[in-house]
Amino acid sequence: MAGASTNAIALVLVALLSVLVTSVRSAANYDTSAARSYNSGWLPAKATWYGAPTGAGPNDNGGACGFKNVNQYPFSSMTSCGNEPLFDAGAGCGSCYEIRCVAANNPSCSGQPRRVVITDMNYYPVARYHFDLSGTAFGAMAKNGLNDKLRHAGIIDMQFRRVRCNFPGMKVTFHVQRGSNPNYLAVLVEYANVDGTVVRMELMQTRNGRPTGSWEPMRRSWGSIWRMDTSRPLQGPFSMRITSDSGKTLVANNVIPAYWRPDKAYWSNVQFY
Repeated sequence: MAGASTNAIALVLVALLSVLVTSVRSAANYDTSAARSYNSGWLPAKATWYGAPTGAGPNDNGGACGFKNVNQYPFSSMTSCGNEPLFDAGAGCGSCYEIRCVAANNPSCSGQPRRVVITDMNYYPVARYHFDLSGTAFGAMAKNGLNDKLRHAGIIDMQFRRVRCNFPGMKVTFHVQRGSNPNYLAVLVEYANVDGTVVRMELMQTRNGRPTGSWEPMRRSWGSIWRMDTSRPLQGPFSMRITSDSGKTLVANNVIPAYWRPDKAYWSNVQFY
């Protein structure tokens, strides 16, 4: 009996290892271009959720993109971690996707598309594309009244497609990060419409009361936070130029004032359309 029991346990372990290896291979088979394209149609993915059942995901309402208060408008808790094809080392931060699950995936699924924003990183993907959703976003895929029942499934098959972001009433915002000083400037950019993403950010200083006329490239620090380190103290006001992943460019003139302060957000009057 003991030998039979040992053999059974061994078979279970082998089966689990096979599933794990298959998942790892699948997760490693990334295709960022398909995930980030607007023309790929519905693609298959896995969905899980984390945090409070009706929350925004992270306990601090933030995430690896650096966005703040994702439980509030315009994200409104409809957020997700993305694995590498979606997060893309931070270049995917702010991108918008429609997600859905259908009855064939789970009887509680409504099949209705719901929009989410990538605000965090999924470090442990179980599939080629893996959305680790907020509890709110996961439950939003359910039929009316079956939100909790769908969340109890834990992990489901789903479909997704990239869509253009639209944040009515919002302008692109530049949030100077805590710890910034004249020789180190770190800036979070958020609320960009259309692509939602920023793949390049540049800064123009003001010296002797005039813009320098020179755009200086910043580098991605992490997520949607960009930084500039310099031995010569930076002088504002600063104009900012941002570029999205589809090549659209936007300039916010003198958006960060001369007497800027760390841990303060500066709203521009510009937006992608």
